[in-house]
Amino acid sequence: MNDKKDTLLEFHGGQRMALIPMLIFVFFCILFFVVFKVFDMEALATGGFIGLIIGSFFSKDWKKYWDSVTEGVASPMNAVLIMILFVVGIFTQLMAKSGVAGGFVWLGDLIQLKGGVFTAFTFIATCIIATATGTSIGTMFSAFPILFPSGILLGANPALLSGAILSGAIFGDNLAPVSDTTIASAATQLYRNREGSADIGGVVASRFKFAITGAIISTILYAILGGGGDLGQGAGEILQQYMNPKGLIMLIPVAILLYIAIKTRDIFTAITWGIISGTIIALIFNIITVNDIMHIEDGALGGFIFEGVLGMIGIAVFNISLFGIIGVLNASGTMDSIINGIVNSRLAQTEIGSEIAIALGVMVSAMALGAASGPAIIMFGPIANEIGQSKDLHPYRRANLIDGYANTIPTVIPFISAFIFIALTLIQGLQGEYAFIPDVNPIQITISSFYPIALFLVLSFSVFTGWGREYEGTDGEPVKSVSQ
Repeated sequence: MNDKKDTLLEFHGGQRMALIPMLIFVFFCILFFVVFKVFDMEALATGGFIGLIIGSFFSKDWKKYWDSVTEGVASPMNAVLIMILFVVGIFTQLMAKSGVAGGFVWLGDLIQLKGGVFTAFTFIATCIIATATGTSIGTMFSAFPILFPSGILLGANPALLSGAILSGAIFGDNLAPVSDTTIASAATQLYRNREGSADIGGVVASRFKFAITGAIISTILYAILGGGGDLGQGAGEILQQYMNPKGLIMLIPVAILLYIAIKTRDIFTAITWGIISGTIIALIFNIITVNDIMHIEDGALGGFIFEGVLGMIGIAVFNISLFGIIGVLNASGTMDSIINGIVNSRLAQTEIGSEIAIALGVMVSAMALGAASGPAIIMFGPIANEIGQSKDLHPYRRANLIDGYANTIPTVIPFISAFIFIALTLIQGLQGEYAFIPDVNPIQITISSFYPIALFLVLSFSVFTGWGREYEGTDGEPVKSVSQ
């Protein structure tokens, strides 16, 4: 015991001072996301690095402190996470260029959707777009300018329409195999009985029942409640401007990616074939040109391959700063103290209590980070891993809980959630272009975002009833009880 204590990273003022980098990081998250509305991963990373620098002044051994930082950054979990994100970035950029959203606009116009049916259609369309692209915020930026003004003119309720777009974006974030939250939730949950972390294909397959249940509930509610707006002139022109049936063809590489991911349980193989098949299909149907793949113009590199990698640099740098902070918490023994405190608490003495602790922990983390679910999962994931392992919960189950709950209530808390701010910003921007768009306030968006609320209820039902709870078998396989 004394030998272990002697190797711990020590701080002036005691072990609790090891929390200084994390507290400074959270402060900057709130400052950027909540106060200044800066939704930028590089900004969050900057806050993390500032926290690390300030924290070093409280360390008794600077060399050991920075060795701890680099050890955290060099962790296999972080390396795998960053590599997956870069490869995924190429695929998501390909999908962004392919006009998937335009395909759904064409479909909606073709079958003449109006009122609540259009609101339900909007939810389903954004679900599929977000699942295909793996980006919730990107989906909101592409869906709002097209579907929001059109839906209002077609008789959709403005508040419910905005909630439908936000909800669909969250659905994709929760389920997409190329989503940063899916990747982070899988990469942070390790096996006890074999090497490695939860495979993304298995995680997606196991969480589908939770996500689709919440989606069905939401679709029904949007169809029933989503109408009541005033029908107006001009919807056809807006839809015509953005529709392109070819966009729907790009669902084929998405299906290929999903199939390979679930079949092989290897996300790198799945994404590689998704990129190859998507590129070939897009070229055959003249959705993209060879120039769109990669080109050099005026000394600058362009194309979806380069732009996909470039788009992930922010979150990669963020990971480096956050895992550096986690390295300090590990080296000081603070992480062990936090984990032991939760594991040995009265709440975590049962499987249900442990799952409640995981749910509360990741939701609090997400709230502290302005509903940035990916960063919250990266931050709380290692703690959830230890809590879940203490009760032999399977890595799939743990991954589903942290990803699921991070994408529930925190995403729709007014004045805190980045998603609410983005929705408001997009609506206000559209009001300058379309005079018929009414004001929608944060509370209205919150209560109209059915999917995060429905998912919370579905997951809570799962926790208290044991639906979908699986344990880790002797070879890492999911089993129904630890005795198997």
